[in-house]
Amino acid sequence: MELGIYSFADTAVNPETGRRLNQDQRIRDLVEEIELADAVGLDVFGVGEHHRPDFAVSAPAIVLAAAAVRTKRIRLTSAVTVLGSEDPVRVFQHFATIDALSNGRAEIMAGRGSFLESFPLFGYDLDDYDSLFAEKLELLLRVREQEVVTWQGRHRAAIPGRGVYPRPVQQPLPVWLAIGGNHSSATRAARLGLPLALAIIGGMPERFAPVTECYRREFARSGQAGASRVGINSLGYVAETAEQAAAEWFPSYQALFNQLGRERGWAPTTRADFDAQRSPRGALLVGSPEDLTEKILFEHSLFGNERFLVQMDIGWMPHGQVMRAIELLGTKVAPAVRARLAEREKAAPRD
Repeated sequence: MELGIYSFADTAVNPETGRRLNQDQRIRDLVEEIELADAVGLDVFGVGEHHRPDFAVSAPAIVLAAAAVRTKRIRLTSAVTVLGSEDPVRVFQHFATIDALSNGRAEIMAGRGSFLESFPLFGYDLDDYDSLFAEKLELLLRVREQEVVTWQGRHRAAIPGRGVYPRPVQQPLPVWLAIGGNHSSATRAARLGLPLALAIIGGMPERFAPVTECYRREFARSGQAGASRVGINSLGYVAETAEQAAAEWFPSYQALFNQLGRERGWAPTTRADFDAQRSPRGALLVGSPEDLTEKILFEHSLFGNERFLVQMDIGWMPHGQVMRAIELLGTKVAPAVRARLAEREKAAPRD
């Protein structure tokens, strides 16, 4: 199983100081975090796309391109590309360029996005939200498949037999479909033969098991070439002890979710809510290296997932603490998870 990190490069206001993290410094810090993740042996780093003041990255491909020339092994993906408000041709060109810079380590994680600011910003009608995504995903996959593209749709100018360059090192360039737990989206990923990235940020993880089961069942039924792949994206944080992890991470987590709650009509987040979510069967991975190891293995037993990514730098988390958490994830958690999974595979009965 691949293990890694994803980030939205949060720049939230620190309630203790009343000051927002500086966006240009946050972007430089993010590249340093990707470098460290590569150095400590993590497999994947994802960078999200947002268009609002509390997140620094609106152009993840540029950040990933910077990281591509400063890393050696780690895979570099968007997390996610908000495809409905993007031009799929440019998305493909950007990530093919990252693929060249990284010598074949780029990926696209395409999704609808959890925020809507990009649609009016780029002149799209939210009434077209679903059809925009469906059409642009179709075009992205067409460009990935064909060097010279002929295509016509509703939301974008037609392409009359034009070449799209550069072509990526990887054939094909990996495209994951990111979803939030919708069965129809899982079915879409399966029927297109795409890997599935499932976000689990609240509730009990086992309630998402039917989604991954639906995906694998439809993947097999549709006769796709290759194997199905599932990635789990979750929130979490690791420190030397569980108590330290909770103390360092909860204030930022609470501030972020209370802000989102005010925007979306959620109830305020309490410490009791947080502690319930970081319990052994909750959605948050917050604790010691041993705690995260057990939680990742527990979720692997539910989903049989081939990838697990965790977002740790939420809200206004200090860069130094995030760097230490990345180090622990790479040097303590990842080796333990890999060793335990190897033991499980060795002990599994053979046909």
